[in-house]
Amino acid sequence: MDFTLDETQQDLRTLAADLLAKNPEWAAMEQAGLTSICTPEEGLGAVEMAVVLREVGAVAAGVPALPVLAASFALAGYGRQVDGLPAVAVRGMSVPYAQQATHVLYATDEGVFLTEDFEVIPEFTATGEPSGTIRDRGGERIADPGDDLRRIVTVAVAAQAGGVLAGALKLTTDHIRTRRQFGRPLAEFQAVTMQIADVYVASRALDVAMWSAAWGMDRDDVAIAGFHVSEAFRALFTCQHLHGGLGLDVTYPLHRYFAQAKHLTHLLGGADTQLDLIGAHL
Repeated sequence: MDFTLDETQQDLRTLAADLLAKNPEWAAMEQAGLTSICTPEEGLGAVEMAVVLREVGAVAAGVPALPVLAASFALAGYGRQVDGLPAVAVRGMSVPYAQQATHVLYATDEGVFLTEDFEVIPEFTATGEPSGTIRDRGGERIADPGDDLRRIVTVAVAAQAGGVLAGALKLTTDHIRTRRQFGRPLAEFQAVTMQIADVYVASRALDVAMWSAAWGMDRDDVAIAGFHVSEAFRALFTCQHLHGGLGLDVTYPLHRYFAQAKHLTHLLGGADTQLDLIGAHL
């Protein structure tokens, strides 16, 4: 399958990467129009959502891009758009930035609902970003039951996780290339080379699974992408080890990547949850 981005998608990636490298703030993303790409007016889809979220993950930015883009894309599929900050609530999953959301899109066995009247039960996150469980007090039924919302959120999480691992891989590669021990760069030691190769393989595996899921939104591909999010978190442990004590320094950026990977893995319920979904589809 050819995952080559078209000209529009490449321009979007360049815009997001350049902007977030200079100013990884939500206001800057809004001003550049990156937060509204999935609305019916802009008409962009899952691949474009993944393009932006991967760049958000690459700098481990603490912004509500994931819930807003996922909710906007889902709402567009139902022919809807809201004024404010939307979020998607999936059963069993904490909702990032629920405290800031003005609208919540959620699914039950009776259908898909959109509500402005909801209660948020705050939850702790590894990144320190706000999150919580939604308790609704009603809402408008806008679609029949289905797993569309779970698939969209899983692709969004996988896209951001792919960026997180790519960013951590670059940070770690730069470190072992310049850090010297016994008069040689760390990268010249075979044991180090083998470990960074494992991180590269995990990053490529997640990217392939994520792009495949984003392109087709097939439920099996989406579940496989969700599984590789957990594998990405395991790879972050290797990045920590290769940094030695520096990896534990909260003034050094690696801790932000580690926290984001842990947070994203928790959102999907871990590897066992995704394996259960894959098994249920067989």
